[in-house]
Amino acid sequence: MNKSLILVCNDDGVFAPGIAALIEVAQEFGKVVVVAPDKPQSGSGHGITISATLRINKIQEEENISIYSTTGTPVDCIKLAVNEIMHRKPDILISGINHGSNASINVIYSGTMSAAIEGAMEGIPSVGFSLLDHSIDADFSASQEVARRIIPKILEKGLPKGVCLNVNIPKLQYEEIKGIRVCHQANGNWVEEFDARKDPSGHDYYWMTGRFVNFEENSENDIALLENSYVAVVPVQFDMTAYSAMEEINSFDL
Repeated sequence: MNKSLILVCNDDGVFAPGIAALIEVAQEFGKVVVVAPDKPQSGSGHGITISATLRINKIQEEENISIYSTTGTPVDCIKLAVNEIMHRKPDILISGINHGSNASINVIYSGTMSAAIEGAMEGIPSVGFSLLDHSIDADFSASQEVARRIIPKILEKGLPKGVCLNVNIPKLQYEEIKGIRVCHQANGNWVEEFDARKDPSGHDYYWMTGRFVNFEENSENDIALLENSYVAVVPVQFDMTAYSAMEEINSFDL
């Protein structure tokens, strides 16, 4: 039987500890091709490079693993992987493990999840993994165990057309995690604030800060489940049509 072909990406950069942890797990399930940014791209969303050249650098080539870095965004990495690097479409795309949460509205800003969404757009079963720990010294062992449960299920069963998975993992030891729950994205948002400062030349500059607010009391959303020690799995689609609003907008008689 042919080995599964697994594409790995992230937004923290090809040398981030999180992607190293994910590569270790991916190698248990098949041949691995890593295509990731050569520098951190957190918050890049679904950005693509159209005003600069893109370059690919081969870092490692062995029998069961190939590692490439690119000068582009996570979405650029997927496009380059599918069109220029890989000899066929991968059986699964796994993105991460992200340093920090991609729950709730964070999915919109996330380069990690944009890579997974781009994979879904290409017809590849795709999943993004995120650990609720920003530390460079984060312990990814529990996240690896979660990945070991989810990856083979996707390889066996696939995913619905146009859907990828957003998997967020609480900052806990694996034995402290209560379980894995499929849920919906919390209705929350960031309340931004800007810290205004002046540089040595007297010019203004700004640091964006803020706090996240969950507007839901529902205990079955991803934020609430994570706070209660569950892994939260949200099915995500790239079709952003608000179908529930179509009848109301049609009533405008445009």
